[in-house]
Amino acid sequence: MKKLPIAQTEIKQIIEENFCYVDKTRFIKQLVDDAHKYYFLSRPRRFGKSLFLDTLRAVFAGEKELFKNLYIENNWDWSVKYPVIKISFGAGTVNNKEELKIRLNEILDNNLRNNPIELTKQSVSGRFEELIYKFFQKYQQPVVILIDEYDKPLLDNLTETGVEEIRKELASFYSVLKDTSKYLKFVFLTGVSKFSKTSIFSKLNNITDISLVPKYADICGYTQNDLETVFADYLHNVDLKEVKLWYNGYNFRGSSVYNPYDVLMFLWSKEYESHWFKTGTPTFLLELIKKRKFYIPNLENITIDKAQLEEFDINNIQLEVLLFQTGYLTIKKVKRIGIQDYYTLKIPNLEVRFGFNNYLKNMFYAAMFNSYERSGLSQALYYAIADKKPQDLEKAFHTLFSGISHDWFRNNNIADYEGFYCSMFYVFFASQGFNIKNEDTTNKGRIDFTVITDNAIFIFEIKMKHIKQNALQQIKDKKYHEKYLSENEDIFLIGIEFNETEKNISNFEYEKI
Repeated sequence: MKKLPIAQTEIKQIIEENFCYVDKTRFIKQLVDDAHKYYFLSRPRRFGKSLFLDTLRAVFAGEKELFKNLYIENNWDWSVKYPVIKISFGAGTVNNKEELKIRLNEILDNNLRNNPIELTKQSVSGRFEELIYKFFQKYQQPVVILIDEYDKPLLDNLTETGVEEIRKELASFYSVLKDTSKYLKFVFLTGVSKFSKTSIFSKLNNITDISLVPKYADICGYTQNDLETVFADYLHNVDLKEVKLWYNGYNFRGSSVYNPYDVLMFLWSKEYESHWFKTGTPTFLLELIKKRKFYIPNLENITIDKAQLEEFDINNIQLEVLLFQTGYLTIKKVKRIGIQDYYTLKIPNLEVRFGFNNYLKNMFYAAMFNSYERSGLSQALYYAIADKKPQDLEKAFHTLFSGISHDWFRNNNIADYEGFYCSMFYVFFASQGFNIKNEDTTNKGRIDFTVITDNAIFIFEIKMKHIKQNALQQIKDKKYHEKYLSENEDIFLIGIEFNETEKNISNFEYEKI
């Protein structure tokens, strides 16, 4: 089986030397047979989009020698070779419209290498149009356009004032694809998000979005079968259940798949770490969470309709959609109500749950605690649960909440809401890897959240001081614990009440069942 180039050059050299290519070429034949000209695919970063585009380029360029023993080898007309224009924003960042124009011209110049073609037009969109036409003339075949990370200049500047100028410049550039349609054979774009007001989608009204089409669901990513067959030589003494818990779980209406970057990095290091998460801190996402006071435990159970999930407005960003499109949420199930599909989302796996919540935890408390103090508090919380000592939780919680910056409370009434404190608890328990059930449902009502370990169950109810009902008494009155009696584990009922004036715990009670 031949190796294809790995687009992610920063992957360790040892991975490149031992890389086994997972055959995705049947999807290329399927795309061509479906007879659409323009395709769009949205997937999170480092999900194999660039490698798939490299594969598309090699197929259309007629490089048959690369595909020995792969599906496409005997299912493609290799006698015809098409000129290919490759545009990628994967490397580097652009910070304003002028930098974007420079970058676009550099990309066009890169496509002129090994081609004695001279472009005479001055504008970026004019040069792009001219390049397409002259490739068509020279090779006497329609042109293939491959665009990787089409939206990266927008995502890099989402919270910046110049993002609208960047959007307009990209809109002008991408509009060329419609104007040159008669010279084009095949156009494939990848990105993270489908921006509803970017003209590539408003002007290219015949573009086919395959992001959530079931038959293309596994076009990127590794299935469990891929892992166990293609990478079999690297799995000696590897606990496949643990690998699946950490890195599997992404779903785009098909198989449950792995992020390829995680698989390759794990097979190289044999360490369970947040390999993918560490490659790009989602700063703008976390700022949105903080700004909008998002109820973090809801990340485990969001329902949204298909129209919302597939695109969003750059001027009115919906956080849940952005979390899905960037890979921090994935599809749990799909339910049709009437004529509309509704998607229930979830956190994909342990890597994302740990990495995301650990980053949130550090962000919440960075201003008040140094890394040594945060580590000590995290350990105190962990051992209080692991050693079944709920009495040790009160002191640790009190210290944690005393450390929240007053900036969080200034000019808002965030401290009046139980959801804020539930979010804080959720972040700390999730960052320690505990199994958490948010708003755990019983036949008598909903528990605020439940922490489940190998040998104990902790049921938490949170109240504000001005609410007269006692938190622990509510757990007992509504018999929240009864659903867990058959587990034959120790059950701890924990009621916590907060004083909104002091912004800390005013009453902490627990009882063991």
